[in-house]
Amino acid sequence: MIHVFINALSASAGAGLTYVRNVLPILARRADVRTTLLVGEALRGEIAESPNITVLSESYPPGTGARFWYEQRALPGLIRSSGADLLLSTGNFAVFRSPVPQILLSGNSLYISADFLRDLRQRRDHRLWIDTKVKGWFARWSVRAADCTVAPTEAFAGDLQKWTGKDVVCVHHGFDHETFFRETVALPSDVQTRLAATEGALRILFVSHYNYYRNFETLIRAIAILKKKLYPRTVRLLLTCKLVSKENPGSYHAETASELVRDLKLRDEVVELGTVPYAALHQLYRSCQVYATAAYAETFAHPLVEAMASGLPVIASDLTVHREVCGEAALYFPRFSPEALAEQITRLAESDQTRAAMCTAGLSRSQDFSWDKHVQALLQLALFSSKRGNRNPDGSAKPEPKR
Repeated sequence: MIHVFINALSASAGAGLTYVRNVLPILARRADVRTTLLVGEALRGEIAESPNITVLSESYPPGTGARFWYEQRALPGLIRSSGADLLLSTGNFAVFRSPVPQILLSGNSLYISADFLRDLRQRRDHRLWIDTKVKGWFARWSVRAADCTVAPTEAFAGDLQKWTGKDVVCVHHGFDHETFFRETVALPSDVQTRLAATEGALRILFVSHYNYYRNFETLIRAIAILKKKLYPRTVRLLLTCKLVSKENPGSYHAETASELVRDLKLRDEVVELGTVPYAALHQLYRSCQVYATAAYAETFAHPLVEAMASGLPVIASDLTVHREVCGEAALYFPRFSPEALAEQITRLAESDQTRAAMCTAGLSRSQDFSWDKHVQALLQLALFSSKRGNRNPDGSAKPEPKR
């Protein structure tokens, strides 16, 4: 049996939270693994312990920097006390003095995204630009400090290797069809009301909280084009967030997108549903006709797999990551072209045959992703690392780190 210590202090929203929710139940079913999970106090109530899962919760001052310094100071002692054989760090940053071999899960493309840094300069968000550069420095050194770094796609693994000069292993994230569609949690009443008001319209869904790199503005501009192009048919863009800064995680300023909605006279067309519980998301997917994302930076994008599994045709910005995840089961467009996005949506809206073919291809493609496969691949790396902590993933010797 191997004992894995998972540092999930960073899992508070988005992909990090999705990861913990899906991986932990699989580990709980494994008789050959013992897991100690470290989470923030906010998540303690929704993570259940089991005979081979021990949950620790810690509080620390708010902010990524505070979490990072807390991890460097406190985690080595917690790991030793737990008796773990291996550390799995899920938050892009490694523990630089880990007492056991460490696998780093790296899943943030913003540190190496030229588009993101350019976007921040254009928005004059200098504080976030500096913050990203500083975090990027720590993220690069984290890849170099870890015994093994894992990325969720081959595309992102290749980018990390070029950026750091270190080998990076790809282990695709997964998807659990049975669990995702089994949940019977109802959509919140306010979401049901807003959804009912869009009956009869072409419903285009985008699942994300507001941030810059998901490129909301290109999506919104495409809706303005579609409003005219598809008239008299009505079009509705459904967002699982509200375009209000304080109602989204991070320090992103959503007011720019809100002002764009106002300036383009799209108050009716852009429907801000707000946060939808994960257990109820499948109902929202199946209520829509198209899933669209204009993101200019990604490492995996779970909603693409969820949409395909829900029988929803996908239109995605032409990123290498998106093509790796969706393959031939999606239509693509240049990431900053609302005109091209509107053209692809029109293509789907006007062709039942194309839409049906894409739905079939998407359902098939979604079957290729499995959390069980993901966990099995991680455990193989974990066993290798715990037994040969002084070796590289390819088996070659590496020098002892300076402590």
